[in-house]
Amino acid sequence: MHTHRLVLPADLNPRGFLFGGRLLAWVDEASWIAATLDFPGCNFVTIGMDTVEFHHSVRQGTILRFESSLERRGTTSVTYFLKVVVETGGPHPIFSTRITFVNVDDAGRKQPLPS
Repeated sequence: MHTHRLVLPADLNPRGFLFGGRLLAWVDEASWIAATLDFPGCNFVTIGMDTVEFHHSVRQGTILRFESSLERRGTTSVTYFLKVVVETGGPHPIFSTRITFVNVDDAGRKQPLPS
């Protein structure tokens, strides 16, 4: 799944660069959407990201592309590989990680993924 974001002034730190935490929130959201579309009816919560390393700074007006792909399916969890690239001016990778979600019931207990 692919989605895009435009970096706006509210996304920037006082030096004019994209807040790392804002990017992480977008990564979490894009991956969660991919998981929810792939496994309708599941109630996913994020349980971890394997690596958080920013490769390049990002300025206002940049269009970012988020690419999510299913990497592993377990009994109760799924792991997605997510890559973020700068779309404006040609694809330029700035961030990638693996993010894992677990399917939970209304009480927050793990439950199996549907078959």
